[in-house]
Order: sequence, then C-alpha cells, then structure tokens
Amino acid sequence: MSLAPFHLAFPVTDLAAARTFYGDVLGCPEGRSSDEWIDFDFYGHQIVAHLSPEREEAHHNPVDGHHVPVPHFGIVLDWEDFEALSERVRQAGVKFEIEPYLRFAGKPGEQKTMFFKDPSGNALEFKAFRNRETQLFAK
Repeated sequence: MSLAPFHLAFPVTDLAAARTFYGDVLGCPEGRSSDEWIDFDFYGHQIVAHLSPEREEAHHNPVDGHHVPVPHFGIVLDWEDFEALSERVRQAGVKFEIEPYLRFAGKPGEQKTMFFKDPSGNALEFKAFRNRETQLFAK
C-alpha cells in the first residue's frame, strides 16, 4: 500500500491569523485561497483553513499523565525536524498545551510529542519516532 496525501478541512476564526501561523510559524507553503478559505501544504498533505466564526469547545482525554485535547490533528515528523519545529514554535511565542517531551519512554511506541493550538483554538499534535517504520504502530 502506498502512502497518499491526506486532505483535512478545519474551521478558523481569522484567515489572516491562520495565514501567519500556518505559513510563517509552521512553514507551510500556501496554495489556492479565496476570501473564505486557504489551502496549505502541511508536510506534503493538503489542509484547508475555512473561515468559520463559531468554535466548539475542545474536550480532553488522559494520555500518559497529560490532558490531550480532542479533537486535534497533526503529523509525524523525523526526529530532527521535530526538534527544529519545537524550537521555532517556542521562539514564535506559541503557548504549548503540552510541552515537548518523550512519551511512553522505554515502551513500544516511544515518541516525542507536543501539543499547541493555532490562533483559532484548533489543537495540533506533532510527534516523532526514532524509527517510524517499527514504532509508529507498535503495541
């Protein structure tokens, strides 16, 4: 099975803030856009920020001693890319919901992970495995 890019559409309350956050802070190139939506290249995947002034409150589930925001979306990065992005996000003054840390240390699925929200309150998770091929779905 080959890996195909995914497509995700999500609500934002301010397109200009989304453009700055996803484009400048996260480094996602912009694709097509209109007055009501913007396409971004999210690490080879298409995400679309749609203008929507109303937001639902996120819920949280306990995972490894942290309160993980639900819903959320994100991407699995290479170990070095995770480190670089976490530093770029920190330098941009983005508040972490869950600071970057090593989750499930010494167990199957050991990973670095971090959570933060975009300016519209959408929760994002970025994670990295030392060996993605063997650890991503390890039990």
